[in-house]
Amino acid sequence: MLRILFLLFISVPLLELWLLIEVGSGIGGLTTIALCLFTAALGGLLIRWQGMSTLIDAQKRMAHGEAPVDHGLHGLMIAFAGVLLFTPGFITDSAGFLLLFPPFRRLIINRLLPFQQINKPHHAYSHRKGSEIIDIEVITHDKHVP
Repeated sequence: MLRILFLLFISVPLLELWLLIEVGSGIGGLTTIALCLFTAALGGLLIRWQGMSTLIDAQKRMAHGEAPVDHGLHGLMIAFAGVLLFTPGFITDSAGFLLLFPPFRRLIINRLLPFQQINKPHHAYSHRKGSEIIDIEVITHDKHVP
């Protein structure tokens, strides 16, 4: 895993630099810089909107007694999308915009955690095969207290 991260750390900036030079030679340097600034600004707006939407949905689920497990993972991916979008380059911008697409995030989460059913709501009381949950309340009355 460390070897893959090292290769990405070296290869992605080189690919970004090559692509920026190629695009700049085709459409001009200032236009390329403006395009990079535009994608960063657009990404910032989308990240703010997606983050607020995820937070509001998590609050609604908690109000209905559901555990918003997947919202934390979505939030992390939105934050990572922000890092990618604010990094200059077209490859990182493309990856960042993909992470802002909720079905794509769900696909990644389901691939990373295939054993959990993240997208299903989790209720406070659930029945599992072979076990039951019994909720009781014990009330004691002391006859000596007036």
